[in-house]
Amino acid sequence: MATDPSVNPFAREARPTGLRRWVPGLSMLGAYRRSWIARDIGAGLVLTSILVPVGMGYAEAAGLPAINGLYATIVPLLAYALFGPSRILVLGPDSALAGLIAATVFPLAAGDAVRATGLASALAVLSGVLCVGAGIARLGFVTDLLSKPIRYGYLNGIALTVLTGQLPKVFGFNVSAHTLLAEARGLVSGIADGRANRMACLVGFGCLLLILVFRRWLPRVPAVLVAVVSATLAAGLFDLSAQTGLSVVGPMPKGLPTIGLPAVSASDIRALFAGAVAVALVSFADMSVLSRTFALRGQYEADPNQELVALGAANIASGFFQGFSVSSSASRTPVAETAGARTQLAGVVGAVSVGLLLVYAPALLANLPHAALAAVVIAACLSLVEVAGVRRLYRLRPGEFALSMVCFLGVALVGVVQGIFISVGLALTALVWRAWHPYDAVLGRVDGLKGYHDISRHPEARRIPGLVLFRWDAQLFFANAEVFHDHVRAAIAGAPTRTRWVVVAAEPVTDVDLTAADVLLDLDEDLRREGIDLCFAEMKGPVKDRLKRYGLFGQIGTESFFPTLGQAVDRYLEVTGVAWTDWDEVAGPPKDPPAGE
Repeated sequence: MATDPSVNPFAREARPTGLRRWVPGLSMLGAYRRSWIARDIGAGLVLTSILVPVGMGYAEAAGLPAINGLYATIVPLLAYALFGPSRILVLGPDSALAGLIAATVFPLAAGDAVRATGLASALAVLSGVLCVGAGIARLGFVTDLLSKPIRYGYLNGIALTVLTGQLPKVFGFNVSAHTLLAEARGLVSGIADGRANRMACLVGFGCLLLILVFRRWLPRVPAVLVAVVSATLAAGLFDLSAQTGLSVVGPMPKGLPTIGLPAVSASDIRALFAGAVAVALVSFADMSVLSRTFALRGQYEADPNQELVALGAANIASGFFQGFSVSSSASRTPVAETAGARTQLAGVVGAVSVGLLLVYAPALLANLPHAALAAVVIAACLSLVEVAGVRRLYRLRPGEFALSMVCFLGVALVGVVQGIFISVGLALTALVWRAWHPYDAVLGRVDGLKGYHDISRHPEARRIPGLVLFRWDAQLFFANAEVFHDHVRAAIAGAPTRTRWVVVAAEPVTDVDLTAADVLLDLDEDLRREGIDLCFAEMKGPVKDRLKRYGLFGQIGTESFFPTLGQAVDRYLEVTGVAWTDWDEVAGPPKDPPAGE
């Protein structure tokens, strides 16, 4: 997409260097226009109305005090404004990470809220360090390990886990459990035992219904803000906490978070490491998709490695200021864009506004019901659920559907971290299996079609007597070299006439490692003893270069390598003297001569 500097001044510095390479916020300041200030400030104020309830709600979903959600909202926005390459991207607490944080921190915290907060901050710092290191090492491609089936399974598992954990709050009571099944049992037993609070149910389900209705029919109305403000006003005006036992947030600490290292031990860091890797993978996978989307809209180039650095910096800053792990937001970013945001200044305004609220008016949040916050989180979880994509997998790719289900069940039943790593392991195993046992085919001529085609897909294909045309659709490496050897042997054994030449259609072969080269040499020697010549056609130049370095090119014979399959067939017909009448005896004459294609 072409860019016009008069419309998009950031296009002038597509590839910044020096300090601006690592601190893109400087480039933003250099290209900033005064005409954007009003729009960025207005968008920042609109964004603030969403940042507060969402940050508090996700903190509670992660099992942490609501105030820490605001700390994790303020600092990452400021950090990303400095280090983030995207012009409009909102970072903060995220529903996709809430269950992952809880699953990592809760078993170590043993019910101690203060320790849980410290562990969550340490997890943010650790995952941030991993992201920064990966970005500097230019490892932005590692998120490709999280394929769509894994993401679908992860998000559906997270949605079910977090939703189950939040439902007790909607009913007005708490459940102390760390697994999905235990939380479900606690929810059912709590309702059966009469622990549900009617007012909490009214507030919680009322807010949830309002959010869903507005989202469906009035999408431009800030439903979360309307629901939370309404619930807070009602709780304050009618003193619902004292009159009905409705649980509310209560007094909030006044002031901004203080900087400090999380109080954790070396053993805690080791225990948090697997969770930190999972947080880094999941958060950047979501962020990379979102940043590419908005880069395309804004007509600038996405930088996945700098996004990693920025995400890491935001998480480190969050951890040092009593926050927890954050990611980009697919719901708050469009809010900022729709409100007219042009740059990261909108996020800075949002962060400053939240900070001013904590400094001057934290009492405004005291009557916010926990049931309303739970409704906000549940609504977010429902938006995470992916049904259409999973149904498409079931219809088109049953194997990938099974992988998605394994991830879903692993996240929901075994644990979030364990489920992710099990799924990634299975995905890598499937990848290795496909490379280990790639598709191959014996080729023949088909009347009316140019070239040579798979005889298993074209049973009418004609085969040249004494010639086996064999195609291998993958690189040749240590894991599949013997499979290649066995399948070539099987093709020879299945030929209708005695084989004199084997020609490997090698265009799909992108690499040959040393182990595979030795197997090729052994195969060539064995076939020669049986009076069969091994040849190759359409092999790529870089692959030939490797065979030359291995010494294999000369040993097999330079005359055994042909630029095209048609030339290999021409040479075979010339050397062996096979005539059209001989071909007729096997399959009848072709309508088009096979030579020269």
